[in-house]
Amino acid sequence: MRRIRQPLLAGVGILSLLATSGCVFVDRLSGGGAAEEADPVRIAVPEWPGGVANAAVAAYVLEYELGVPVEKVYVSQDEAWEGLGSGDIEAVLEDWGALPDARRLYVEGRETAVDAGPLGITGHVGWYVAGGDDLTAEHPEALDWRHLNDYADEFGGELLHADPAYTTRDDAIIADLGLDYRTVTAGSEEALVDRLADAGTSGRPVLAYFWEPHWLAGEVDLAEVRLPDYYPSIELRKYLNAEFAEDGGEAAAFLRAFSWSEEDQNAVAALMEHDHLSPTAAAERWVDGHPDEVAAWLDAARA
Repeated sequence: MRRIRQPLLAGVGILSLLATSGCVFVDRLSGGGAAEEADPVRIAVPEWPGGVANAAVAAYVLEYELGVPVEKVYVSQDEAWEGLGSGDIEAVLEDWGALPDARRLYVEGRETAVDAGPLGITGHVGWYVAGGDDLTAEHPEALDWRHLNDYADEFGGELLHADPAYTTRDDAIIADLGLDYRTVTAGSEEALVDRLADAGTSGRPVLAYFWEPHWLAGEVDLAEVRLPDYYPSIELRKYLNAEFAEDGGEAAAFLRAFSWSEEDQNAVAALMEHDHLSPTAAAERWVDGHPDEVAAWLDAARA
């Protein structure tokens, strides 16, 4: 299953995180009464925690506030675009802009998908230091790529990645910048998070490829290294199947209105990661604690 976050700029190409499996599976939320008789809204769910949080909250509100059944479909972003184009998927709630050709094909070319507006979050990928407070306080230049070679020993000459099946262009960036580093993998996103959390506790600095928003940033100090513009920030956007956008009624209107903050997304992701709640249970807790935000979405849906 391929996981893609965002584009890189000149000389670097498209940033993508690749996984080996091409599986697609569906997690159906169970509704009650008449909602079970309606066609479900199929929401694409990416693998990363923030994307799961988006889908969980949107699905919960659709199911339990609007009485609309939902299927959460776990797919890669390229499969999500194909689903939007064919009508097999109604909504993508977090697009990082990593597949501009797909957007042009389905939005501008075939016109089978439409832009549903911003998610409300700005995404960013970069190189971050965890556990380096003492180092960077005494040597703030350690967070400038032009001085990274001076601190290669402190970082073990390593740029830590997540799953070895995910690919980035960091090897090319290292070569472009003439850095005395090599990329190494932690083994998985979970292992990377554990390494960064351990660094934050131990104070032993780790240099890693990482991204925001992510719930970990609320618990571990992550200082970003200043790089050339390889990793631009990007406004995360939503997309709907065009037919659903036209005929989806309150469900489509709600998904257009659905927008929240990085803090909100991280809070739901943290409930799943730390409290080990299911996505639905985490969404329920967040919805119960944010009635004003939910009411605003529902008012927009019913307008």
